[in-house]
Amino acid sequence: QVQLVEFGGGLVQPGGSLRLSCAASGSIFAIYDMAWYRQPPGKQRELVALITNNGRAVYAESVKGRFAISRDNARNTVYVQMNDLKPEDTAVYSCSAVVRPSIRPDVYDYWGQGTQVTVSS
Repeated sequence: QVQLVEFGGGLVQPGGSLRLSCAASGSIFAIYDMAWYRQPPGKQRELVALITNNGRAVYAESVKGRFAISRDNARNTVYVQMNDLKPEDTAVYSCSAVVRPSIRPDVYDYWGQGTQVTVSS
């Protein structure tokens, strides 16, 4: 079993910053892509940012230049630094990871429970 747990959500004023982290634990042989998604109220879930296991990152257009994704492979952890937050960034943020649990070649997608980020004055 693999678990992903997010940390760092909360309430922040417009223009503020937050850093989310997501730690993977359990039966892990290797982790490939790690990503952050968000689901704003009443809307569908969308990709925020993704980072490959060799550090290549891609971002949604709406967060380019404001958010930065990173990972610590030794700690099986992915981060997203969110700067210049706007009310439209309000959402439940969830992390995901493509994990190879054992020496077998099978890989699976795992998700965290999500953490609320609210941007409001």
